[in-house]
Amino acid sequence: MKKIVSIILAGCLVVGLTACSNRQSEEEQTPDTRDFFAMNTYISLTAYGEQAETALTQAQERVEELEGLWSVTDETSDIYAVNHSEGQPVSVSEDTAELVSFALEMAEETGGVLEPTLYPVLTAWGFTTDEHRVPSQEELARLLESVDYRRISVDENTIRLEPDMMLDLGAVGKGYASDEAAELLREEGITSALLDLGGNIVMIGSRPDGSDWRLGLQNPFDNDMIGVLTASDCAVVTSGNYENNFTGEDGTVYGHIIDPATGYPVNNDLASVTIIADEGKLCDALSTSLFVMGSDGAIDYWRKHPGFEMILITQDRQILLTEGLEEQFALDETHSDMEVQLVAR
Repeated sequence: MKKIVSIILAGCLVVGLTACSNRQSEEEQTPDTRDFFAMNTYISLTAYGEQAETALTQAQERVEELEGLWSVTDETSDIYAVNHSEGQPVSVSEDTAELVSFALEMAEETGGVLEPTLYPVLTAWGFTTDEHRVPSQEELARLLESVDYRRISVDENTIRLEPDMMLDLGAVGKGYASDEAAELLREEGITSALLDLGGNIVMIGSRPDGSDWRLGLQNPFDNDMIGVLTASDCAVVTSGNYENNFTGEDGTVYGHIIDPATGYPVNNDLASVTIIADEGKLCDALSTSLFVMGSDGAIDYWRKHPGFEMILITQDRQILLTEGLEEQFALDETHSDMEVQLVAR
C-alpha cells in the first residue's frame, strides 16, 4: 500500500458525471470494459475497437502475472524470495530485474527520496497490516539502519539483498504494470483506451470522437472534485496523505507516505502531487518522491528534469501548475476562489 489515488474519471465513462457527445455511431462509441481486483487495488480497463475484448483479456492476465512476481506476501513471488534469501543472490524474472533497476535509478535521481527498502518502516506504522500504531524513535532508528537502496545489487536477472533488508516495489509497480497493459492493447491495434489501476491512469490515444480525455482531480481537503485535467496519450498519477492515514493517541494524523530520512510520515506544505508524463512508471515514482520533497523541492526537481508536468496542491489551498498544463487544467466553478499559480522553468 503506497499511494492514494485522487483521480476521478469524468465524461462518458463514469455514471453520474456529464456524458460526452456522440459524434460517431452508437456501435463505435460502445466500449469494452474489464473490472477486477489485483495489486491490492480495484482496476478498471476500458477500450474501444474490434479487438478490445481480446486485448483487455491479455491486459488483465499481464497485470495478474506481474502481481504474482512482485507480491511481498506471496511465498511464490520473486520479491518474497529476495526478501527471505538471507543475503544470498536470487534469480528473478526479467520483469522483476527491470523494475528493480528502474526503482534504483529513480532512487539515485531523487537522492534516496524514492526508497524501495522502506517496507519494514511502513509495517512498523501498520500501513501494511492496517494495525496502526506510532513506533518509538528508538524502533524507527533501528529499522532505518536496514533502509538503503544502495545496498541492493542487480546483475542481469540476479538480485542480492543484504540480510535484515526488505524490498517493496509498491512505489513503482502499478505504474510499470499500467505501461505493460497499455503496450499489449496497442499491439492489438487499440487506439483509444483508458486504464485505471487504482488511480494510476494511462490513456491510449484520445476518446473515440477525437477529443481529450477528461480527468477530475480530487480535492484533498474534501470529498469533491477540485478541477478537470484534459489530456490524451499519456499517464497521470496522484499521491497524497489525505485518505490512507490514521489518528494517533496524541491526536496527530499520520499519513502513509513515509520520509526515508526520518522514518516518519511526511508532514510538509503539500496536500497532493499529480504527475503527468508519457510513462506510468515515471508518474508513479515521481508522485511519491516529489510529495516527500515538498513544493520547493518538487519545483526544483521539475526545473532540472524535463519530460513531465505536475500539479501541486498545497496545505494552504494554493494550486501550483507547471507551464505545460496552462491550457489543460481548469478549476471547478465551486473552487474558483482558490489561487492558481503558474510555475515556469
